[in-house]
Amino acid sequence: MTVHHDSENDCLTLQLGERFDFSVHRDFHDACLGPARPARSYVVDLGEVSRMDSSALGMLLLLREHAGADRAEIRIVNAGEELRGTLRVAGFDKLFVLH
Repeated sequence: MTVHHDSENDCLTLQLGERFDFSVHRDFHDACLGPARPARSYVVDLGEVSRMDSSALGMLLLLREHAGADRAEIRIVNAGEELRGTLRVAGFDKLFVLH
């Protein structure tokens, strides 16, 4: 996982690797849930992800809560069709902006 913080716009971008599952839980937590003050916005880039499990969905929900729930500005980008389908079935298209 690669993390970039655009301090000018206070946007944290998380670029996930091939697997978005429990194996990245600690890194995900440290990158975006650890700081006391959430970023203004987040971009979760799934462009390289080929596998995503239920713990990934849980991590996204934790991020949403940390970022302010309904006030959160979180975009999920570059998800392939299979991942987009999974996110839609789980109702995440109503909780996050999917690009």
